[in-house]
Order: sequence, then C-alpha cells, then structure tokens
Amino acid sequence: MLCVTEAWESRDVTESIIDNFDRPLRDFRVSVTDRCNFRCRYCMPREVFGEGYEFLPRRAILRFEEVHRVVRIAAELGVRKVRITGGEPLLRRDLSQLIAMLTQIQGVELALTTNGALLPEQAQALAEAGLKRVTVSLDSLDDKIFRAMNDAEFPVSDVLDGIEAAAAAGLDPIKINAMVQRGVNEDSVVELARYFKGSGHIVRFIEFMDVGMTNNWQPENVCVGADIVERVTAEFPAEPVSPAYRGEVAKRWRYTDGEGEFGVISSVTQPFCGDCTRARLSAEGVL
Repeated sequence: MLCVTEAWESRDVTESIIDNFDRPLRDFRVSVTDRCNFRCRYCMPREVFGEGYEFLPRRAILRFEEVHRVVRIAAELGVRKVRITGGEPLLRRDLSQLIAMLTQIQGVELALTTNGALLPEQAQALAEAGLKRVTVSLDSLDDKIFRAMNDAEFPVSDVLDGIEAAAAAGLDPIKINAMVQRGVNEDSVVELARYFKGSGHIVRFIEFMDVGMTNNWQPENVCVGADIVERVTAEFPAEPVSPAYRGEVAKRWRYTDGEGEFGVISSVTQPFCGDCTRARLSAEGVL
C-alpha cells in the first residue's frame, strides 16, 4: 500500500508541509498494528471486532524499514513529534527494534500510546531502545468498571503494574488518558485525579467521542469537559494553565498546592481541528 516516490524523497528538505488552513505538520501518529488485546466498547466493541473479524494479514502491515523511511522523510519536512500507536502497539513483535531505528532520526521526539497491560514485560527494553515517553490508557481504578470497559477481563492491576514498570524504566512523567462516558465511569474521575496527584504523572480526561461507526456514540453519553473540571476542582483546587504550544489538545489545570496538574480534552464540546498539526499513518501505510 505504501508508495513514497523518488520525487517526494528529493524535495528540498528546507520545505515544511503547510496545509490550506496555514497549519504546519508537526505531529505524526504511526500505527504499527490494527490488533488489540482489549475490546473497549468506545473503540473496538466485541460485537464488531469478535472472533470472525478479519484483521490485516501480516503481509499487509508496513515493515519496520518502511516505517523508518516515512518517518525520516516526515522529519525532513518539519515533523517533530512521532507517536507510536495501534491497535495496541505492544502486540507488534520486536517493537523495541523499531524504536531503536526511529530514535536515530535527528530532530524527532518519540512517544508511545498503550493500554499498559504488556508494559511490565516490555518497558525496560523500550527504554533501552531509546523511548523517552509513554501515554497509558486507564479509564477507572474500580476493577469492576475497568473490566466492563475493556471487555477482555483484564484487571486494573495489570495497567497499574505497567505504569509502575514504565516509571521504573525511566519513561516518566507518564500521561494517563481516561475516556469519560456518562453513565459508565464519570464517578471515577475524582479517584483517578486523587491517585495520580503528587505522583509526577499527569492524568488527562477525554470526552467520550465518536471514533467511527462502531461505538454507538450518542451526545447524551458525553460527560462534558466543564463537568469534569468542576468535579476535580471541587475536591482539589486548581487553576488553568496557558497552552504550551499551538495545537495542544488538552486544557491543563495546575493544582494550587503544587502537587502536579491534570488535563481535559474536550474533543466534542471544544473541538480543536482548527489548530490541528497532526497526520496519521495507518498500519498498512495509508496516510
């Protein structure tokens, strides 16, 4: 599927990619697999992605050399942040080899997003390969709620162990992403904030959003960002923080007692498409 022409590779490397809305391409999401060991209902519901679902055959997935080539060209054209994603990227065999290859590309800051369940086995190897930052998805500390949301019987302790392993390997500060869905886990917001407050890690709450046609998204299921902020600050006073850069998706709040911060990504009620600086490369090479 991937096709990078000689003309594209021979472009003046001083050029930057600017779209018709004067937005520079600075961030690159690179999927290394379409598979996942979770079946989160807001992302890969089991009734759609069940045993009969046909994932991409291995031959269709980009090889590490192909991923490296695209990222190298993107870096020459102004990309500064590359994030490895999936599916669940830690399911990709020998992922640390790809990390080692990508960290050799000058000017690129490399990060990885994961559900965290496989971090205890892989965090050290990823860090030794050169990975510096990791984002972990964790929607609740309540084991019953967490198991219901991931729908794969993974206990919350697996993810917490993964976060600890990542921190021990030096992949910190860790960002914790929590998708908040009304009627499901909105009561988990304060406990998540409490757990990570003062830890050095940053929890970010995300409005339940439509990510396709499979998650039965309805607007009444959105726990809006303003409500999330109100819940957290009623328990832990905090003040807003100015954006660190154009296109920062999370609105940040700093605890007034100095014990860190939290963020809210209001992807539904305050969409940020106008400042988007991101592109995505799918596992089979579609840009």
